[in-house]
Amino acid sequence: MSERSERTNETGSSWPRSGHPPVKDWATDFDHTDEVWAADPYPIWDELRRTCPVAHSDRYGGTWLPTRHEDVAAIAYDTDNFTSRSVVVTNYRPPNLAPRGIAPPISSDPPFHAGARRILLPLMSPQVIAKWEPSTREYCESLVADLRGRDVIDAAQEYAQHIPVRVIARMLGFPEEDADLFRGFVHHVLEEVTLPLEQRFLGMQDLFEYLRTQVKDHIDNPRDDLTTAMLNAEMNGEPVGMEHVGGTVALLLLAGIDTTWSAIGASIWHLAGHPSDRERLVAEPQLLPTAIEEFLRAYAPVTMARLVKHDMDWKGCPMKADDWILLSFPSANRDPEFFENADEVIIDRQDNRHAAFGLGIHRCAGSHLARMELRVALEVFLDAFPVFSLEDPGAVRWAGGQVRGPRTLPLRIG
Repeated sequence: MSERSERTNETGSSWPRSGHPPVKDWATDFDHTDEVWAADPYPIWDELRRTCPVAHSDRYGGTWLPTRHEDVAAIAYDTDNFTSRSVVVTNYRPPNLAPRGIAPPISSDPPFHAGARRILLPLMSPQVIAKWEPSTREYCESLVADLRGRDVIDAAQEYAQHIPVRVIARMLGFPEEDADLFRGFVHHVLEEVTLPLEQRFLGMQDLFEYLRTQVKDHIDNPRDDLTTAMLNAEMNGEPVGMEHVGGTVALLLLAGIDTTWSAIGASIWHLAGHPSDRERLVAEPQLLPTAIEEFLRAYAPVTMARLVKHDMDWKGCPMKADDWILLSFPSANRDPEFFENADEVIIDRQDNRHAAFGLGIHRCAGSHLARMELRVALEVFLDAFPVFSLEDPGAVRWAGGQVRGPRTLPLRIG
């Protein structure tokens, strides 16, 4: 048996850790939790774009996968035919909480969405995020200080994963010592999507009970943080309420951790395997913001989901109400019809209208925060370790599911 985690089905044969049988035909039976997808999805998307640009699978109760930029964008902007009431594909359809959804504004449909997003945007403005840069840099420097003097480090487990956890905990006013708990919530919600409904429910119950406790504490003890600001917010002249605040805080906690952790790790992984790019960024640090946009394009971590609102024919695809749509922004970013030399990572690429932060009304409200964390994390890491390489390329492990990034990243320093 390989090192990867496996389960045994009723016939005694081994299945991957997703609990699903391996995929044999990506056009008609794809699974975004499959380990082949997690390890290297790019050839899969390339082949589908050429042969079956909107794939379909019966898994998860029916799922569609557009792979071309044109189709991903069309669905992302179409709020008449597709709902955002759930953005994580599982075996079960969520209760219909539209238009608010469970985690506003990402799970909200118009017209509710606009008001929910309007509350959040000022809290994530460039001016606000700039205030968090010094403490983020200080924390990154403390992490690399603990790694100095070693020949081999794990840049995912010992560096990348810690940064967004600390930043978002401080922004929300949550206990920083709960970091392992936060990572557990992320893993359950975003990766353990094939668990039985009862286990999914219990995990979500634990998450929202934790958030309820934290929000209640902020009601009793207001302070200068994002959670208190949300509690003081109004929509249409009315307080937003605990359920709304709890849902938005859940969004910030989950999305704010895993996406940025993955982007930092993927960027370091690229530089470890491409010494000329690493050497250039060390020599030309002013190029880093441009390079970051290319890392975001080439290794976009996030695939969002939508649900079909009603039975319809969409460009020849017979979609049914409550079919899932996997909006693969990473695949859209590799579309050669939209990007020149789409499969090449060009760190000084100038024309780069990537979709790493999404498209349409749900474009990531935290993009300024993510860019700041990614820039600071790479600046500090490259300054501390100007020379590094992959210790064992085969030992790198990537997360499966809708947020893809390295979970183990052994590097040799020097």
